[in-house]
Amino acid sequence: MPHALDPQRAAQHGGAVMRLVDEIFPLVEGFYVDLHKNPELSHQEHRTARAVAEWLSRAGFEVATGVGGTGVVGVLRNGEGPAVLLRGDMDALPVEEKTGLPYASTARGVDEEGRDVPIMHACGHDAHTACLVGAADLLAGARDHWRGTLMVVAQPGEETLDGAEAMLRDGLYTRFGRPDVVLGQHLGSQPAGMVAHRGGPLMAASTQLRVRVFGSGGHAARPDAAVDPVVIAASIVTRLQTIVSREISPSEMAVVTVGRISAGTRANVIPDEALLEIDTRALNPAVTDRLHTAIDRIVRAEAAASGARREPEITVVRETDITANSPEATAQVLAAHRAYFGDGYVVELPEPVTASEDFGALGLPGDPAPVPYVYWFLGSTPHEVWESAPGRTPYEKLQAVPANHSPFFAPDREPTLRAGLAAMAVGALAYLGRPEDPVPTGGQAAFGAAEPAAAPAPPEPEPFVPAGGQGAFAATPAHGGAPAPVGGPAEPAMARPGEPAAPYGDPFPGGPTPPGQVPPTSAYPDPLPAPGAPLPPPPAAAPPSGPPVGAEPRGGHARLDDEDEGEPTAATDMADHLGDDDPAPPPVPPAPAAAPPQGPPIMAPPPQGPPVAAPPPPPGAAPYPPGADRDGDRDRDRDEPPYYDPPARYDSGQEPPQDPPYRL
Repeated sequence: MPHALDPQRAAQHGGAVMRLVDEIFPLVEGFYVDLHKNPELSHQEHRTARAVAEWLSRAGFEVATGVGGTGVVGVLRNGEGPAVLLRGDMDALPVEEKTGLPYASTARGVDEEGRDVPIMHACGHDAHTACLVGAADLLAGARDHWRGTLMVVAQPGEETLDGAEAMLRDGLYTRFGRPDVVLGQHLGSQPAGMVAHRGGPLMAASTQLRVRVFGSGGHAARPDAAVDPVVIAASIVTRLQTIVSREISPSEMAVVTVGRISAGTRANVIPDEALLEIDTRALNPAVTDRLHTAIDRIVRAEAAASGARREPEITVVRETDITANSPEATAQVLAAHRAYFGDGYVVELPEPVTASEDFGALGLPGDPAPVPYVYWFLGSTPHEVWESAPGRTPYEKLQAVPANHSPFFAPDREPTLRAGLAAMAVGALAYLGRPEDPVPTGGQAAFGAAEPAAAPAPPEPEPFVPAGGQGAFAATPAHGGAPAPVGGPAEPAMARPGEPAAPYGDPFPGGPTPPGQVPPTSAYPDPLPAPGAPLPPPPAAAPPSGPPVGAEPRGGHARLDDEDEGEPTAATDMADHLGDDDPAPPPVPPAPAAAPPQGPPIMAPPPQGPPVAAPPPPPGAAPYPPGADRDGDRDRDRDEPPYYDPPARYDSGQEPPQDPPYRL
């Protein structure tokens, strides 16, 4: 287990690194929009992988592609220190999107069984990938704040639960080095910007079984002359429901779901066979074994009871083990997140969830020296949707809002992405941050104690051009008004002043504790340049130590190594570096000179709640008084894409919005 930095110091380093966030956020947001509109199925993430590789290469990483299929690995050495791996997954789902977003996916593809299917990022992997490359870019641009090795892994095939194993088999750790700790995050249904941790068991083990039962076909008018596999399959489905209720202890968690059943071609023909696909979940390996034993017994017994002339076939399609966070590492990252975001924005989950992940494979379970890992959830539900959802408790609201894998899953872009960038960067700095840096504390007003000056309008977003000639698009500004100044306090839209922070999922936490003050550095002057002005060049980075990372790629894997030293995209024109044959967008007039950011230093949490241009309310005031027009303060003159208010975006009766000015 690597030694973790003091959480306050890690948060202060994170605040210094996040000074760059407003420079790259339009690119990150635009990258997310592009990924959302152009999703790719598991192990088909070719376009996404090219874009990730280009971004990391321009940020100065040594990059290898084709790892475990379409996986991408970036390595940035920055002197002696621990090795931290940041992981994000890239694949989408065969779901037809119904969000009504202006950048909703209309993509279609061919799945592993050759079927034409719609494709949607219904599980948030587009946000995972955008936050991954954005956090990597931020850390690459602030190398004077950390020492060690940063490994960035864009993983394919999470939805098929085999992408992590594929990358490990292809030499992820033997070619690029074994990390000291692995960090990752996943969008959840909590209010946007909330970070949820849990040490120990977090997500269930999962197994997918395929069952084929055989009968004897015939005419539907003569069932007496046939053995009907449809009846056998129906009996199996009914009987399986008794496993959890009658064979598993009530103190154990277990799930058995029949997600697919298929048989026959016409109503007047009794088929020869029927197909079932069964999904199991458990937190205890002994419970998993009992579930599978019971399924095998029931399937064979029902076939025999119906007089089937052939034994059923039961095949394990895919499986993954439990995701169990390292308790010690989780406590360290959680403390750093609380020091940065504040107590009200970071919660601990009281119990595991029944969803499954293959992230735990990166921890090498069963190895004599497993790698500790930390996986957390990042809230993404728009605050208006959360507030309007039925129910009084967080659990009741979680049941009512669109969740992962729903065709209506629509994360709130700005607060989700900003929190995801910060959570990744601060998590990495909990281990990579330089402990010797003189970082004074104190002298800073509490979060929300002072009302900052209004923020200047942000510069027009720069276009990001994915690799491979896919076409450029213009990253849109944050929807609904100017962002808060860098380092200024975020608007505590979900907090109710004076109330204590509630347990898991409370969308109305109290204010966080005052963070420390971060001094200016040679790389990040104080005051910062005006928005739109170029950043001063960072000090020369320490030369990489040790031999080149890993061996040469095998089997034709491409490696993208810049001939000259890369630079962070925080100060880079991505269209210039990653341009294709598409005509350049029309020139954007320069933004007027603006005063430097005001308010407390950068240690306040990132913006939360609805994107309102006005400053936060004074202490003691309710964020939204009854009857107030929440949209009244929005800057209506900003050029932003048409965007439904969250409660309305799920109304299928609305006219669809016009397509935004993204060039795709």
